[in-house]
Amino acid sequence: MAFSQVEPFGAEADYLGHAITASTIANVNRKPKSKAHTVEEFMPKFEKKKKQSTEEMIQIAKMFTAAGGGEDKR
Repeated sequence: MAFSQVEPFGAEADYLGHAITASTIANVNRKPKSKAHTVEEFMPKFEKKKKQSTEEMIQIAKMFTAAGGGEDKR
């Protein structure tokens, strides 16, 4: 855990590298009097998933079953 704070790795580090590249390209090509882009503007923001209820899980399973031509045999 401590090592990842000193030397980041994984998907977050990959996104950071791409964000740095994207912000550099955007800043090189921006209009002279416009505001500079930050790296954070190019970092993806993912939604926190809410926990599904049992009823929601059953409904999703029913939809997949129906889409695959199956039937509910409960």
